[in-house]
Amino acid sequence: MSPTKYDQKPEPGDLIEIFRGSYQHWAIYVGEGYVIHLAPPSEHAEAGAYSMMSVLCDKAKVKKEELFEVVGNDEYRVNNLLDDKYEPRPVRDILRDAHRFLGQELPYCVLRGNCEHFVTELRYGQPQSRQVRKAVEIGIGVGVVAAATFAVLAFASTVFGSKDKQKRNQ
Repeated sequence: MSPTKYDQKPEPGDLIEIFRGSYQHWAIYVGEGYVIHLAPPSEHAEAGAYSMMSVLCDKAKVKKEELFEVVGNDEYRVNNLLDDKYEPRPVRDILRDAHRFLGQELPYCVLRGNCEHFVTELRYGQPQSRQVRKAVEIGIGVGVVAAATFAVLAFASTVFGSKDKQKRNQ
């Protein structure tokens, strides 16, 4: 399912994935055109690269705003990404709990407590972030490749370096 702009009709309790360029912001649709989301100070439509400053924040506020204000010029889609893994909680419970958090300032951590963790916990009772998992997997992959490259270079340096040393000693 590709992201679209303003043509999907979300239902209360649906997860909304908003494409901000290098990352996705997440909100939960609560009806009548509104979403509730966990927003660090730098998170807003039109923030551009500045929104990446959220990685430095340790607190974020739970806000209720119009979907189109939160989305701005970005694209979004309904993405109930874990429905195949978890049974969604009853919509009335999702909405009740989302509204209970309104106005609260919560701890924020990109790796353990971001906007995606917030909405997946509301919908499924399980805080998860697939984008963090992907980033960690990519980071681990890059780390493995870097370590392997370093090992090969170190081995080559040892093997070829010792031959050069032998030539110089002859």
